[in-house]
Amino acid sequence: MKFKLTLLLLFISGATFAQDSLFARKLVDTLTSPYFWGRGYTHDGVHKAAAFISAQFKSYGVKPMTGKNYLQEFSYPVNIFPGKMDVTINGVRLIPGKEFIVSPDSRGATGTGKLEQTDSTHFVDRQNRVIVSLEDKLTWSVEGKALDFTVIQVDKKALKQLPASLTVAIDNQLIPDFKTANVCGVVRGTVKPDSILVITAHYDHLGGMGSNTYFPGANDNASGLTQMLSLAKYYAAHPQPYTMAFIAFSGEEAGLLGSKYFTENPLIDLKKIRFLINLDLNGTGIEGITVVNATVYPNEFAAMQQINNDNHYFVKVAKRGKAANSDHYLFTEKGVPAFFIYTLGGIKAYHDVFDISATLPLNKYRELFNLIVKFNSALMQNAKP
Repeated sequence: MKFKLTLLLLFISGATFAQDSLFARKLVDTLTSPYFWGRGYTHDGVHKAAAFISAQFKSYGVKPMTGKNYLQEFSYPVNIFPGKMDVTINGVRLIPGKEFIVSPDSRGATGTGKLEQTDSTHFVDRQNRVIVSLEDKLTWSVEGKALDFTVIQVDKKALKQLPASLTVAIDNQLIPDFKTANVCGVVRGTVKPDSILVITAHYDHLGGMGSNTYFPGANDNASGLTQMLSLAKYYAAHPQPYTMAFIAFSGEEAGLLGSKYFTENPLIDLKKIRFLINLDLNGTGIEGITVVNATVYPNEFAAMQQINNDNHYFVKVAKRGKAANSDHYLFTEKGVPAFFIYTLGGIKAYHDVFDISATLPLNKYRELFNLIVKFNSALMQNAKP
């Protein structure tokens, strides 16, 4: 693992400027590679990703937020699918991820049975306690529990006729205390080190479903993590009047668990945070960006809009109110002023196997980088010793 990680670091470190689009593309390619296996719960994916981010921070000159370690460790329950993932309906074997997914709160199942239709989209194998659900789109997620039955969601387009027979072999494992970590670093301020600006992004994704299928998570959230790492590299080379802090959260896909843990066990004084920017789903932008909490902090939003108007970065900077849809939310609940920025337009892949680096445009990567740098500069404009 250490040898492979060293090769990945050498691959990334060739970029000379953090805002270089080539740097971003290499990072997204790397983070979505099979080595990280969806940055989730099998093949050691999330742990490899945490080690990679820590090594990136160290190579940039970003210091650990506390002590000698970048990791803030915590745990939570998760239901995983590490082994068999075989489903045959009407004698046709389906492709995991593309033609079916198993509901993340399902138990494992093995057997053959007949399917009884209960409504227009649901079919039940009562003997093996399996439900087959026909879907227009397959969207996966993470669960911390396992039910006493199995739900298999099937893409309607994969079947030529209604499900009548089923053969299934699915392995699951409920881990009550899956161990993971937030990755936390700082660049100390030169003038007002007790005032802090924070950049965050979650690095975890859905991991794998079975032994041969994983969810790359290019837009969600290799894109936001890449933007955060780009900013970390930039600020390490260009220290600011305020302390710049960077947090890569784990457990976001399981319910904002990493940010919940951090806000309940903060490694920095939350009252000293002047502003926080959370980055998630940052791989597009042709139709602009949305800023969550814009109506909560109208002065800061007006400043961001003015920067965009002056520089013509995005066709639209849309405002949105308070929403519990990413890691900024737990900070806002603790009184920390924060924005969550996500990009608009482009690809529609989300929580599926099609969210890959090859189709992620990153066409507004530099613009978002520059917008954030100028916004942070505006926040620090009147900083005095």
